[in-house]
Amino acid sequence: MKKPPTAMLKQGTQTPSLAPSFSPAEDKQRDLTNDFHLPWYNKRGQVSVSVYEINPLRDHRWPDFLQKHPRASVFHTTPWLEALHRTYGYEPIVYTTSPPYANLENGLIFCRVKSWLTGRRLVSLPFSDHCEPLVDDAADLHILFAGLEQRSRTEKMRYIEIRPLLSHGFTASLFHSTYMYCFHQLDLKPDCGVLFRGFHKDSTQRKIRRAEREALSYQEGRSETLLDLFYHLFLLTRRHHGVPPQPRSWFRNLVDCFGEALKIRLALKDGHPVAGILTLQYKDALVYKYGCSDAEFNSLGGTHLLFWRSIQEAKQEGLRVFDLGRSACDNAGLITFKNRWGATPSTLIYSRYTASRTATGNFRPDDNWKSRISTHLFGKLPDRLLCATGSLFYKHIG
Repeated sequence: MKKPPTAMLKQGTQTPSLAPSFSPAEDKQRDLTNDFHLPWYNKRGQVSVSVYEINPLRDHRWPDFLQKHPRASVFHTTPWLEALHRTYGYEPIVYTTSPPYANLENGLIFCRVKSWLTGRRLVSLPFSDHCEPLVDDAADLHILFAGLEQRSRTEKMRYIEIRPLLSHGFTASLFHSTYMYCFHQLDLKPDCGVLFRGFHKDSTQRKIRRAEREALSYQEGRSETLLDLFYHLFLLTRRHHGVPPQPRSWFRNLVDCFGEALKIRLALKDGHPVAGILTLQYKDALVYKYGCSDAEFNSLGGTHLLFWRSIQEAKQEGLRVFDLGRSACDNAGLITFKNRWGATPSTLIYSRYTASRTATGNFRPDDNWKSRISTHLFGKLPDRLLCATGSLFYKHIG
């Protein structure tokens, strides 16, 4: 029975529901699923509603559901979730109104993060630029979010965090705080000539031509050698920004989990790596996830060469969009860099839901002073200690 969009969820006593009989295959599927009931009130009285928890790493319905859903992204996929689980121990979990014996019709994907340092929380999803709720019906979304609130209180979570591409108008009794990022996507439908002419002439086009004049070489792949060269550049870049690098195991796990859908791309000058990017492909989108360079050689246009090669390759493969990811709103340099590729900017709004206005899990605009202090300290650490700090640090901040 379809739930009326105007109905209200209320806390109360669970109501019994008739349990259907299951085939052996359905019984096996139920073993992978947890469910809890919510009392649903409509004009005719109380009806029992179940919200189900599934493990997307074990439930065969999840990849099939993603292939069919138009808003599914690389961050919803099993390889991404598996890499998060292997590296940081995060437990992926999907909330759905679809029972275990039926096809999935919707899903809210989270990672359950448990940290002695930063607390327990649900995040959709750690280290992911965006993660759309894959729920098309407003009433189902209302039910699922009510289930999240119930779980948050029962498990005494510090907060629930969502990172949607679009605004969904969640209604919740929990306190709501937000944080904004800038997001860029490049439409790949025009041909390469039109795309190139849309690049900033005195910056992007000039840097691409400079890289060609410097005879920078290009390498791509997933080998251990390329990973080592990429991580060396990544460490240089993170040190330059005064933050520890994510552990090398994170990138190793990404390579192992994604296989051919991941590429490490390097620009080299006389055999010396000067710039690197890591891209992921899913459906008709190419996603730029990580970039790094040796600042001494930035004038050679290595990063611009890598972006241009990625765009050309994406066009050859018939991809529709180049996802350039998020940028901090105060990072004018990075935003300008992405604008000059002709990418379309938009705003990402991350939301956190906590028990109260004074809860420590709320987004706080005045936390920048902490970032400045940590940046100063991290910038002075030797390489080995900086890497060790990242290995210990990142699992607590996802």
